[in-house]
Amino acid sequence: MNGEHRYALRSEWTGNRGTGTSGYRDYDRAVTISIAGKPALEASSDKPFRGDPSKWNPEDLLLASLSECHLLSYLHACVTAGVVVVSYSDEATGLMTEDGRGGGAFTEVVLHPRVVVAEASMIEAAEAAHAQANAWCFIANSMNFPVRHEAQVTAAG
Repeated sequence: MNGEHRYALRSEWTGNRGTGTSGYRDYDRAVTISIAGKPALEASSDKPFRGDPSKWNPEDLLLASLSECHLLSYLHACVTAGVVVVSYSDEATGLMTEDGRGGGAFTEVVLHPRVVVAEASMIEAAEAAHAQANAWCFIANSMNFPVRHEAQVTAAG
């Protein structure tokens, strides 16, 4: 299946405290992200950037996108390889470095998938499926920094 897939959403700044962006400390970083037919996502900037730590921030969302994309690509790779996954969780981490000029960039993301497969005979193929998943992950393939995997695969029982 080849083709183009377009995505659209609405981001709306909801943090005007009455004076707009009259000063750096005068506005809230609150944002509502919405897509038709889906629950709205309340977002903000990260706490070090005067954001609300109880809301999703762009850095969280980037990390979540990479983690979920790998998970979904991995499940597909396992089905293709005849591996039965019974459990999957990930404790993803990312490193973003500020450049001292008001900007910065992610320099690395490490996914830590913990996978349980149905039988011990599937472990080797399940470990190999991470490379295939990485090759298939649209989000990881869009990054200009490494997305590494430190996976642990065990058998049920």
